[in-house]
Amino acid sequence: MSASSLVSDRTVTYSPAFTLVPMYECFNRCDYCNFRVDPQTDTWMSLAEAEKILRSLQTTDTIEILILSGEVHPRSPRRADWLQHLYNLAQLALNLGFLPHTNAGPLSFDEMTRLKQVNVSMGLMLEQLTPKLLETVHRHAPSKVPETRLQQLRWAGELNIPFTTGMLLGIGETEQDWCETLEAIAQVHKTWGHIQEVILQPHSPGSQQADLGTAFDLERMAEVVAIARRLLPSDIRIQIPPNLVHHPKLLLRCLDAGARDLGGIGPKDEVNPDYPHPRNAQLKEILKPAEWRLTPRLPIYPHYQKNLSPMLAASVRACNQRQQDLQLHFSLENLF
Repeated sequence: MSASSLVSDRTVTYSPAFTLVPMYECFNRCDYCNFRVDPQTDTWMSLAEAEKILRSLQTTDTIEILILSGEVHPRSPRRADWLQHLYNLAQLALNLGFLPHTNAGPLSFDEMTRLKQVNVSMGLMLEQLTPKLLETVHRHAPSKVPETRLQQLRWAGELNIPFTTGMLLGIGETEQDWCETLEAIAQVHKTWGHIQEVILQPHSPGSQQADLGTAFDLERMAEVVAIARRLLPSDIRIQIPPNLVHHPKLLLRCLDAGARDLGGIGPKDEVNPDYPHPRNAQLKEILKPAEWRLTPRLPIYPHYQKNLSPMLAASVRACNQRQQDLQLHFSLENLF
């Protein structure tokens, strides 16, 4: 997308989504985490529980099922069962008419190959590439080794998996660190062309984290968006979370700087539970005076759909038609 088209295009996308958490336990202990519990202190969500939740969503506009899991140690004897559970949940979501997108921390090449069969897209936050964070907020987080996470992006490219990644802002990094992380993402994408979105997520202290730290200065968000837009290839969409960039003027400034997506919007932000997602009506009220149009999207962008397996392609076509029908229904409702 060229700079001129960014100026003229007034469409902002989001994904009607629900986050399914098979387990909160995680062997990492990041200082800023509001998600994890200690290993083997959590009961894994059963398929029956997941099915009950998913069936309740079939009458809503939800399309994307974000399968977001804590991490089982790669050498744990439970790792194989965990991966199979992720696979089964994604297959269940497909069977019930949804499109799964899994983000479960770093995976091996073989694990990604398996989950690719039942996911239309996948993701992993790169966060920051600087190794100095291993001495601070990531000192108890073995899977946050930068090269481990960057390798995940490369493997996703080799496997032709539409991928979402991003940066966490305000955890001890510098502006130069932003640039180095964004340049690394750009280079991976130039090689394989599979990065759909880059999320710019400001650290927003929550009630469950070990070290509250300080919130990222939201006044700098538009600046980060502009840097990302300059350094990333034009076909990568920049995503900002509207529940974290919650001041209307700041949100609009980020859009003017080049952000074009608001991510998955559903009942709860599991990563930042203290910051509820705004409702669509609230977002439209913010966007309308500046003539931005809020439009739903699928968790896989159109130009990636040609590479899907026949089974996944059929699911995408069905969900695309469902989303179009819902949009037509809402448009007709607004006429009367």
